[in-house]
Amino acid sequence: MKKYLLEFTVFICWSIVMIFELVGSRVLWPYLWTSIFVWTSLIWIILWSLSLWYYLWWKIADRKATLEWLSLIILFSSIFIILTLTTKYLILNTITWITENLKISSLLSSIILFSPASVLLWIISPYVAKLKIKNITNCWTTVWNLYALSTAWSIFGTFLAWFFLIPFLWTNNLLILLSLILIIISIIIDIKKIFPFKIILLVFLIILFSAFKEIKLIFEKNGLVDVDTWYNRIWIYNRLDKNNKEIQSLLINNEHSSAMYKDSDELVYEYTKYYHLAKHFFPNFKDTLMLGWAWYSFPKSFLSSYTGAKIDVVEIDPKLTSIARKYFNLKDNKNLSIFHEDARVFLNKNKKKYDVIFWDAFSSHHSLPYQLTTKEAIEKKYNSLTDNWVVILNIISAIDWEKWNFLQAEYKTYKSIFPQVYIFPVRNIIKWDEVQNLILVALKSDKKPKFYSEDKTLNNYLTHLRKLPINDKLPILTDDYAPVDYYISKTI
Repeated sequence: MKKYLLEFTVFICWSIVMIFELVGSRVLWPYLWTSIFVWTSLIWIILWSLSLWYYLWWKIADRKATLEWLSLIILFSSIFIILTLTTKYLILNTITWITENLKISSLLSSIILFSPASVLLWIISPYVAKLKIKNITNCWTTVWNLYALSTAWSIFGTFLAWFFLIPFLWTNNLLILLSLILIIISIIIDIKKIFPFKIILLVFLIILFSAFKEIKLIFEKNGLVDVDTWYNRIWIYNRLDKNNKEIQSLLINNEHSSAMYKDSDELVYEYTKYYHLAKHFFPNFKDTLMLGWAWYSFPKSFLSSYTGAKIDVVEIDPKLTSIARKYFNLKDNKNLSIFHEDARVFLNKNKKKYDVIFWDAFSSHHSLPYQLTTKEAIEKKYNSLTDNWVVILNIISAIDWEKWNFLQAEYKTYKSIFPQVYIFPVRNIIKWDEVQNLILVALKSDKKPKFYSEDKTLNNYLTHLRKLPINDKLPILTDDYAPVDYYISKTI
């Protein structure tokens, strides 16, 4: 083991740096949403850290390298990960309070929280190379062997994080675990250097790890559940509505995504009720498709309202379906079929014809899968519909001219495929700069519908119809060009 101690150190540290960067997404998402800006900032930190250690190689590693200093570098990288854990809430709340610009806040948060530990972890490989080089003749062989090993194990760390560690460990516990491993390696490399401090820190982290486990159990006993999945960070908690009725809420990445009344299957959020407009436009539907909607509040309402109709639900995250079964009263039903895959992939290979397609597939309120918004995706929806039927989807947008580029672009894209497209703001009294739920209804038929219903509830929804001016300069969204996150960031 001692013979390969340095190689083992490189393996561990490069695996940890990739795990650390991936965990960073779970740290940032609850405050900065699952957007391209977060991923760009995290990738930028990796590249910036790499560039910095290229420079620090000559300042640190090319001097007299010792195991004692290597031990300290690893120890300090552990300390910086602990600081990320203990200061993330303060830093993220402060940055998001200072600036509402998503690009700036993503970049600042990534720099402050992740660059110190990342730089130190990247330094370890050249530092070990210096320790391994015995003479000038084996210099490059040693360096390239270590870098090949480092790259291979960083790939290993990436797969380990995304497929096993993140889905099954709390984010906080995973950060503690990374720090613990680094401290242990620091002790193994040099047991003498500031040994008492290392032991104190090690004991502190073990206690902290145990404390978080106990806190999780206490939270769950009091109705608060915190779960990481392959795709999301999930919270579940109980609250009261304005009428003091008890509600169980689900948050995805710190955003209200679903809720249900404890004593009924009544829909909580107003916009979800607008999906029942399907029975106004085409009352005799039989087969329907729901893209998204992991919490299954509308599918449950659908099954109780339309006993003869069937609904297929496409949800990418199987863990969310398990959560819905456990906490949101989702039960098996012969008229409900569930498919766990990306909605666009489902549409690409779908051969079945549906009467109605519902869509509410958001990564967060301010980010959504662009591949579902494009002309090519809408063509797939069009081709998946029987003749003369309807698509109903939820869009979160303002109607202010400067802030509603995504709504305009999506409206134009649907109009390029469907002969009729209508917009229904959920809040009838419109503040033009207010971000709200807007229901888009696209009809495959050329026949003009009536916007009046004998059903008072549906008629109220129909009165919300708005004809909105569209910016003709905005291009149609396509798989080749769909700046969806940029448009939505303007809405924010």
